[in-house]
Amino acid sequence: MKNSIKTGFSFGLTSGIITTLGLMVGLYSGTQSKLVVIGGILTIAVADAFSDALGIHVSQESQDRYSKKEVWAATITTFFSKAVFAMTFIIPILFMGLGKAVLVGAIWGLLVLSLFSFTIAKRQDESPAKVIAEHLVIGLLVILITYVLGDLITSIFSI
Repeated sequence: MKNSIKTGFSFGLTSGIITTLGLMVGLYSGTQSKLVVIGGILTIAVADAFSDALGIHVSQESQDRYSKKEVWAATITTFFSKAVFAMTFIIPILFMGLGKAVLVGAIWGLLVLSLFSFTIAKRQDESPAKVIAEHLVIGLLVILITYVLGDLITSIFSI
């Protein structure tokens, strides 16, 4: 059971960070609208959390090595860790200007990703710097690519 909860938490947390950061930055650069960004985050927190939870559920069921209890533990943990973490990105948007809030959200997401990566590295007796760098590069690539895509979409569809 413990491994199923670890699987669900680590998947939900990581997916919550990367997906929400990408969506938030892309919508910000494409629309500059608080309402759109908040709506996108809430959509990720619900629809994508269900999608990820079902993905973990089906993946574990297909392996024929987990009990029903373990499958459901991973499913529920994935859903709640993704949904709750995704919603934390709304907090700065409610209290700051959108540009500043997106920057704070990016720092928050990358900080949590770094701390979680450090924990993983220590538990697996690996170099924390290497694991953190690997995960941060992916996070930063998502931020960069989604920002550029948001700008590109705006420039193509602006009249």
